[in-house]
Amino acid sequence: MRLLLIEDNARLAGLIREGLDRQGFAVDWYETVEGAELALKIADYDLMLLDLGLPDGDGLDLVRSVRARKDVTPILVLTARGGLDDRVNGLDAGADDYLVKPFQIPELAARCRALLRRPGASLGTQLIAGNVALNSAARSFFVAGKLVEATPREVDLLEVLLRRTGSVVAKPALENALYSMDAEVTPNALEASVSRLRKRLASAGADVQVRTVHGVGYALFSPPPNDE
Repeated sequence: MRLLLIEDNARLAGLIREGLDRQGFAVDWYETVEGAELALKIADYDLMLLDLGLPDGDGLDLVRSVRARKDVTPILVLTARGGLDDRVNGLDAGADDYLVKPFQIPELAARCRALLRRPGASLGTQLIAGNVALNSAARSFFVAGKLVEATPREVDLLEVLLRRTGSVVAKPALENALYSMDAEVTPNALEASVSRLRKRLASAGADVQVRTVHGVGYALFSPPPNDE
């Protein structure tokens, strides 16, 4: 899942990015309303994390602008403004949730997952194909009921493919979902991740296949219903 963080406190932003990265999120960070608007033009995000007191404007104005153009990206406000009126104003402006600073990363991650599980959002908790099951909240997956040890990147990749089981996911879409803008990504990083995931699934006895569609991307296929 790819998140957009707008926060002008560099130290806090670093802690948030580090913490959410460990939870399986890719996070792009900008410090201003202008930077956020630019990011929204050039990339698709599953969720926006937004501070309100920004150097070049009020975050609530950005919320209103996003909603005015019918952008339904979930927005979680992160702010020191903890009064009742502040929370009401934020939600009425179009934010989906409101978290008052200071907060703990586990709660932030849980709120992110909760927003992404809402109807029409990007995240469901249980994903199943064949004998493979992934729990997106716990960031773990199972083959025939047995836990499989895997890296966070492998879990991220499997999640994206499971959500599109039977459909081809283009390489740019996979890269967009797995890596933040400033991540150091080698030209064959995605191919290497796919190769490792295939080996992981095969060694665990998975009955799904990750197939390459040359020049396009990858697709995960579950066994047919009558597969023995």
